[in-house]
Amino acid sequence: MLKFTEDHEWINLDGDVATVGITEHATEQLGDLVFVELPDIGTTLAKGDTAATVESVKAASDVYAPLDGEIVGVNDAVGETPEGVNEDPLGKGWLFKMKLSDVSVVESLMDEAAYKKHIGA
Repeated sequence: MLKFTEDHEWINLDGDVATVGITEHATEQLGDLVFVELPDIGTTLAKGDTAATVESVKAASDVYAPLDGEIVGVNDAVGETPEGVNEDPLGKGWLFKMKLSDVSVVESLMDEAAYKKHIGA
C-alpha cells in the first residue's frame, strides 16, 4: 500500500513496518543528491519529526517521519551513494523503515491520485 505525505515522503506499508523515502517530485525539485543523513536505528519519532536529511547541490532538506513509530532499518546504500535516491526514489532509493505505533493512521495519508493533484501533476 503506497501512500504519500504533503511533505513529499512516500510510505509503503508491509504489516506494521513502513518503508519511507522521498518522491520523484522531491528529487526533481532538489536536483542531484550529494549527501544523505539517515536516522539511527532504535530512534522513536513522532509524526512530523525530522527523520533524515538529504542534501543536493541546490539545497538541504529535512525528511520527516510520516507517522509515529520507531526506526527499525536504514538504507546504508544511499548513505554511501546518494545518487541512488535520484535514480530510483520509489525503489532502491528508500531511506528508512519504521515500525508504526498505529497502522490505522496510514489511511490519513494521500493515495497516488491525491498526491498527483497536490503537486499539480
